[in-house]
Amino acid sequence: MKARTIVLINARIFTAVNTKVIENGVIVIKNNMITDVGSRGFVEIPRDAEVIDVKGSFVMPGLIDAHAHLLGLKSGDEVKEPLLMPYEVLVIRSIKDLEALINSGFTTFVDAASIIALRLKYAIEEGTIIGPRIVAAGYPLTQTFGHADIHYLPIKWVDPRTTEKLVIPYAGLICDGPDECRKAARYALREGADFIKVMASGGVASERDRPEYIQFTIEELKAIVEEAKAAKRFVHAHAYPAEAIKNCINAGVKVIAHASFIDEEGIQLAKERNVIIVPTITIYQKVLEIGSKYNYPEWAIKKTEEIFETHIYNIRKAYKANVKIATGTDLLSGPFKHGENALEIKLLVDKIGMSPAEALIAATKIASEVAGLRDKIGTLEKGKLADIIAIKGNPLEHVETLLDPKNIVLVMKEGEILKNILGKE
Repeated sequence: MKARTIVLINARIFTAVNTKVIENGVIVIKNNMITDVGSRGFVEIPRDAEVIDVKGSFVMPGLIDAHAHLLGLKSGDEVKEPLLMPYEVLVIRSIKDLEALINSGFTTFVDAASIIALRLKYAIEEGTIIGPRIVAAGYPLTQTFGHADIHYLPIKWVDPRTTEKLVIPYAGLICDGPDECRKAARYALREGADFIKVMASGGVASERDRPEYIQFTIEELKAIVEEAKAAKRFVHAHAYPAEAIKNCINAGVKVIAHASFIDEEGIQLAKERNVIIVPTITIYQKVLEIGSKYNYPEWAIKKTEEIFETHIYNIRKAYKANVKIATGTDLLSGPFKHGENALEIKLLVDKIGMSPAEALIAATKIASEVAGLRDKIGTLEKGKLADIIAIKGNPLEHVETLLDPKNIVLVMKEGEILKNILGKE
């Protein structure tokens, strides 16, 4: 089959390699790869190419949500709805969420706990459904009384290895002690996990624990990390308190989600070990704005209110210390809906103090590291996969431009055009 060549012309290109913009830019795509990027006159346009004039649009790498979940919920009631709604309905709803993600410019989605995502990944890869590239953990690991141990259910109904009904798509593999942790990690890998998700502390959405509770010992965390490394994978940890964060980093964990109570020592460790923080500000903002309206659990709303200001303060400190930060929303579906994921970019600007360019790099280059795909996506360079979006407007001047899917006029994933409304917007 003859190779297909597409050339984008008249682009304002933000490569995400750095904060510069290439004016009057050209990108050459052959099949699924970028083969050249640069200004007009410095890039040769193949004679047989399909040329697309993006008409001065802002062109950048596809956006990446580095921590979220496909759950297929309609309401904010995470207790009743998964119990009452058939699992298959949750899956079908999640397919619509994937379409919304593509429509809003997200070409990669890191799912940090959901068996639905792990299964739909295959349907996307074979072309049966349309959606961003999924990088999924599947079942997370939790200790007994941990963040992914659903406290209000009998324990045998929680763990996917013992329940007769998959009650909640993000229910955890319950494990205590290094040996059980090894076995649980191996089970997650057996199910197809791209990385291991571990709940290293309590959280806001779990009923009986609190965010400041330390969960898993360093010996347990080391066992999990060893199993991930043996399978050429990595560990992505949910961790709030300073000691849990430091335990994770010292055990070899590469990604820390939330990190609300990180201290100076943890910040220094993160810098030394090249650990990435994914602060997930979006979910806290959304819970505070609309959680009570949509029956989100009271315990979760209360704990969110308690930690929010501290969370912002400490993430700002980590940013100022040059810790790597990636965009991740922790959006769940329902009222916390997919398609609004670019809000995290705006919040990194408004609340953490990033420049718009830094926030775009957090949503592309840095987020690609969280996905384990740094060598394949995240920047517009020769040899990278052609994950490219074109935007009407300039997010470097008005970052809120990204919040309206109508401004995303072109979406390309691996050279395939999944959205094109150039001239129709």
